[in-house]
Amino acid sequence: VAELLRAAGHRVHTPTLSGLGERSHLADRDINCSTHVRDVLNVIHWESLNEVVLCGHSYAGMVITGVGDAIPERVAALVYIDAVVPENGMSILDQLPPARIAQLLKTTASHGGRLIPPAPADTFNVNAADRARVDALSTPQPIATFTEALRLAGSYRRVAKKAYVIATGWNNPAVSTFYARVENDPSWSTFELPFGHDVMLDAPEALARILQEIA
Repeated sequence: VAELLRAAGHRVHTPTLSGLGERSHLADRDINCSTHVRDVLNVIHWESLNEVVLCGHSYAGMVITGVGDAIPERVAALVYIDAVVPENGMSILDQLPPARIAQLLKTTASHGGRLIPPAPADTFNVNAADRARVDALSTPQPIATFTEALRLAGSYRRVAKKAYVIATGWNNPAVSTFYARVENDPSWSTFELPFGHDVMLDAPEALARILQEIA
């Protein structure tokens, strides 16, 4: 998606959050959602960015909301890609079904109690060609990113554009709940893509077109 957007003339940043991906060697129990919000705030600050279209996939809906709440004047749009739409004072765990919470806590306990192991790609109905690559590159996530309650002043609501892209090619009641919360709100734009959770891999051209439409 980043390559497609750059080819269309957009300036694109793809920051890696602390403790994940190529920064997985820094994973620690003290890394929480606030850490990840600060990661993105620092990119915006040090790169002197304005009119930012912030895209958050899955858990990162928490992150972009926190960023938008901190600096709404520098954010042009918040785009939630099959993502969490948080409420003030709530953590990821607060917004998941009890069975999913129990499963997460059980698997985390079996991995030392500080990191959540990544779910297999087929759980998210990732396209068959990319599943092995996704499984090989996925990294555990610090548990505090799921347990920290996000504190919001509500300033993110001042961001002019808010959009939700839902992936309908897999079954996730939590995501459907977030989408239902905004789909009839006139201040939001909504889009449906008939693919799995990782739409940036399943349908990069379609997602890139949506992002350019929003921008």
